[in-house]
Amino acid sequence: MQSFSRNCFKYRSYFNSSSKNSFWPKFPNPIDPNPQKMHFFLHSQKINFFLFKIIANHTQFPLQFSPFGFNSHCCYSTKAPSRSYRRRVRKRVLKSLKPTLDQAQFQLAISQIPPRFTPEELRNVMTLQKDPLVCLELFHWASQQPRFRHDVSTYHVTIKKLGAAKMYQEMDDIVNQVLAVPSVGSEAMYNTIIYYFTEVRKLSRAVSIFKHMKSSRNLNCRPSIRTYHILFAAFLSRGNNTYINYVYMETIRSLFRQMVNDGIEPDIYTINLLIKGYVLSLHVNDALRIFHQMGGVYDCQPNSYTYDYLIHGLCAQGRTDNAKELCHEMKTKGFIPSSKSYNSLVNALALGGEVEEAVNYMWEMIEKQRSTDFITYRTVLDEICRRGKVREAMRLLQELHEKDLVEGHDYRKLRYVLEDDYGNSVSRID
Repeated sequence: MQSFSRNCFKYRSYFNSSSKNSFWPKFPNPIDPNPQKMHFFLHSQKINFFLFKIIANHTQFPLQFSPFGFNSHCCYSTKAPSRSYRRRVRKRVLKSLKPTLDQAQFQLAISQIPPRFTPEELRNVMTLQKDPLVCLELFHWASQQPRFRHDVSTYHVTIKKLGAAKMYQEMDDIVNQVLAVPSVGSEAMYNTIIYYFTEVRKLSRAVSIFKHMKSSRNLNCRPSIRTYHILFAAFLSRGNNTYINYVYMETIRSLFRQMVNDGIEPDIYTINLLIKGYVLSLHVNDALRIFHQMGGVYDCQPNSYTYDYLIHGLCAQGRTDNAKELCHEMKTKGFIPSSKSYNSLVNALALGGEVEEAVNYMWEMIEKQRSTDFITYRTVLDEICRRGKVREAMRLLQELHEKDLVEGHDYRKLRYVLEDDYGNSVSRID
């Protein structure tokens, strides 16, 4: 209501010079405890509607008191709230939603701690706390006790509790305390910190923790294969956006080189993440290069995920011959392509004019109990119709419907699409 008060003060001289029945004197005093004065404001016959509209149009939020019979739209400002105003409102709302400390639970937790407690005893009590605020308060309370110093275990459990509760600001404060003490740290704790920073998309903060690990004199704090797994997964988490993956791919490349230079042997999970990054950023040839180096340069063998990523990437570029070769190699090793690989291959073959082979792969994926999506069915049927075999497409659709492979809704939708695109003749099936 501050904006409202300022505008009222702005027009006070005009209001005071108006008649006795003007609008300004009818405002109730918010400090006056007498509620009987409210009826002056609600008396519609004593309100100057012109002046009321002036005030309403200069406020940024609705008036709490509006006269009976007055249009509600006049009680709102015609100007949108500023960005700073929205930011202040959001901060106030978030602050009001913050949970409060359970004092009874906090006192109970303190009573479970012996008089001269060790960091291990404090950690055991903090681990049992389900309320992260109680855990945080115990951490601060212990920091104020004489002759007590936190160690890695107490820092670690506090960070895990706050991160799991998404209290990232409080967690960041504890992390700053950790970084200020060079002698405190462990690879597991730093991995936890990096993980929660990547969860909230603070990638620059996560990379700074990674650099701190690399520069640490404590060998127990150096990055491990788990550290690189967390970072690779974080950079590839926006998998639907090719441009973002293209931008992040150089960072992933650099991290992979650092890992190899540090003597960390990449495992199948790391190789698959690297191949997936190349595929998502449309660097399929680089993905194939890494694939052919498996077993030779890198001591690991491809699994089903490796083939699935490569088949999907090759089909996206229309390289169906290479995709079929990999699919055959995959099946000879005992792996079954995923639904995504089958759908990609069927779509690519159909769009490339190999409709018969696309239909064969479609029946194969149905045999392997892989789910076929609506787009695959429509692409195959559409390409069959484009070749002038409309009745053949309708017979295939009818067969899929009779075998309960296409639900009633999808069946009707596909039928209507074919009728709209290729005429009413498709409604007659021989």
